[in-house]
Amino acid sequence: MKRIALLALIGLLAAPAIFAAGRGGEFPTRNITMISPWAAGGGTDAVARALAAAAERHLGRTIIVENRTGGGGAIGHAAIRHARPDGYTMGIFTFEINSMPQQGLIDFSWEDYDPLMLVNAEAAALTVHIDAPFNTVAEFVAYARANPGTINIGNSAPGSVWHIAAGLLADQAGIQVTHIPFEGAAPAVTALAGGHIQAVTVSLNEVRSQLDAGNVKVLGVMDTQRSPMFPNVPTLREQGFDVVIETWRGLALPRGVDPAIRATIEEAFTAAMNDPAFLSQMATLNLVPTFMDGPAFRNFLRDNKNSVTSTMRSLGMIN
Repeated sequence: MKRIALLALIGLLAAPAIFAAGRGGEFPTRNITMISPWAAGGGTDAVARALAAAAERHLGRTIIVENRTGGGGAIGHAAIRHARPDGYTMGIFTFEINSMPQQGLIDFSWEDYDPLMLVNAEAAALTVHIDAPFNTVAEFVAYARANPGTINIGNSAPGSVWHIAAGLLADQAGIQVTHIPFEGAAPAVTALAGGHIQAVTVSLNEVRSQLDAGNVKVLGVMDTQRSPMFPNVPTLREQGFDVVIETWRGLALPRGVDPAIRATIEEAFTAAMNDPAFLSQMATLNLVPTFMDGPAFRNFLRDNKNSVTSTMRSLGMIN
């Protein structure tokens, strides 16, 4: 009887993990892969790893973040789309799913995925080398006007959100700059810190380590208000330039995942978004969780695609 009671107790203790993990039969019975289309060390990678660590506690399985870079985000996004729809491969897709199709970089769109939720959104910021001869956006613009085409601004790929951010700034300020593509924000920031380019228009989080190290300085953030985590960094609007743009990051499955398995994944990641450890990690990373459930996220994706297309056309990036 004692042995039976002990087995029953073990079963009760294990039940929460089993039930939390398994509306879709015994799913998951093995580890899960989360594909990130961008390089390790960037904002997307940081969000993916923080969320995966939190979701593991709710699914009871390891979630392996796999960086599939290349093609300006096309390779990773394609890998998510073409993954086997069994729930064991998912991905974190980004703003660029709404800018790559217009450039002919991919022949699919956000509608070819099963969007789960919006996870995070971050504004672009203008960051320059610590020794740059300008300390405000106005000084940066004046220098660019006096030296047309000599400022190289790094981005995470042609037509990426950070490329569009630099394009909006150049258009608004009436300056000529050279756009330098990288396979993600992290290598662009590294190039800036090394003095190989003059500026980047990536997020505050993505320049934070170099900022803390004293290698770069941030001239302004492209948001409607200052970041609470960087209250001393003024917006571009405060400095006379009406430039507001942000990236976004969300979770998606390949289309065709069994509804019961999808529900298990959605439940686990929704819980992860509210997990105290995840929220603490995001705060440490200076990242702001921005939750939006599946239906709302799909509406957002539709509107965002229209907005991005209009912006790219106005900047001459597409016809």
